[in-house]
This record gives sequence, C-alpha cells and structure tokens, in this order.
Amino acid sequence: MSQKKILLIDDELDILEILSYNLEKEGYHIFTATNGNEGIEKAKEIIPDLILLDVMMPEKDGIETCQELRKIKELQKTLIVFLSARSEEFSQLAGFQAGANDYIVKIIKPKILISKVNALLKLTSQVSDQSKLIEIGDLIIDKDNFRVSKSGQQFLLPKKEFDLLYLLASNTEKVFKREEILEKVWGNDVIVGERTIDVHIRRLREKLGINTIQTLKGIGYKLIV
Repeated sequence: MSQKKILLIDDELDILEILSYNLEKEGYHIFTATNGNEGIEKAKEIIPDLILLDVMMPEKDGIETCQELRKIKELQKTLIVFLSARSEEFSQLAGFQAGANDYIVKIIKPKILISKVNALLKLTSQVSDQSKLIEIGDLIIDKDNFRVSKSGQQFLLPKKEFDLLYLLASNTEKVFKREEILEKVWGNDVIVGERTIDVHIRRLREKLGINTIQTLKGIGYKLIV
C-alpha cells in the first residue's frame, strides 16, 4: 500500500492538512491541489490511484472537475471519491453521474475515512488479460470457459447473464449506467425491452446472493463482493 498515490483536491487548506497528515501516516504518497484546474493538471502529471475531491470549489467545481478527469484516457483506472460537506441526495446523485466511484460526507471521522480509503484501494479486480479470469473475494469468473463459482459453488449462467456479470466484475469500483450495460452486453443493433436489465439483475441476485449487485436508483448497477 505504501506505493499508492492519492491526490487531494480541496480549496480548504485545513482539510488538506488534516487529510494529508492522516493518509501519510498510513504510508500513502499524497499530492494536493486547491482547485479543479490545478487538480486536473496534477492528476495528468502523477496518474494517482485515488482522487479525493471536494464539490464546492472556486474556478471549477468538483462535478465539472470529475467529468473532465473521466475524459482523460490515462485516468480511466483512477478511483474518484467525492469528499464533501453537501449531504443532499441530489448532490450525491450528481457526483455518481459525473463518474465518481463513491461519495463521502465530510463529517466522517478520520479513522473511518482511512478505513474506507484502504478498502477502496484493496478491492480492485485482479484481471489477467491472458486467462480472462477475474477473482474477487470468493467469486471467480472464467471467461474462456464461461464458468462462474462463488464460495466453491459452480453456476451455469445463460450467455447474457454471464456477460452482464463479467462486465460488472471488470471494475468493482465503477457504477455501470444502464445505457453502457445495454451497449456492451446487448449491442446497439439489438432492441430489448425496458426491463431487460432488471430481469437479468434479479436472476443474478437469486443465484449469487441478494447483496451481490447494488442498485443506485436513477444511475445504474455496481458489483458488491
């Protein structure tokens, strides 16, 4: 964990100081920026593993900053987490829609925040391009042989259920929007019913466990293992 780089983007210097102190004690390499434009340039320079981003900032707010960060190819694997004083549901929804992996309210205690950061950076999918094998906790997905197992139990899934599960497992920190799922699993040339994704998600939950897939209302789905 000592090699992990974290970029903090916040216009409040005391917040940057407190976060830097606590995260550096955990062995992380910390970089800081005080506004969105500076944060984007710094992110392109260092390619961090995680960005902790405030929402309300001068020059460029956090939502716009997140949207621009998500357009940068080199940062596609970087985790982006909002750390904001705004706790309203619409603010959180805006954060996820902008491409954030998580949204944390600033009143959180430092020890809990550190635990969340540690968990986010540890829960990354171990994907082998050669074997196309994904192992996340007790869930194993073998794309070459279309095999799925969880806690040692084997599952034989229909192709679309398998493709949907594999997509969600390809990035456990990402919330996949319905439009992206339809495009990558069913393709643009196929017309499917509005409830098609919901039906497949329900079937996967019945087989793998009700809490395996999280629904973010109005946004999409995320794999939880």
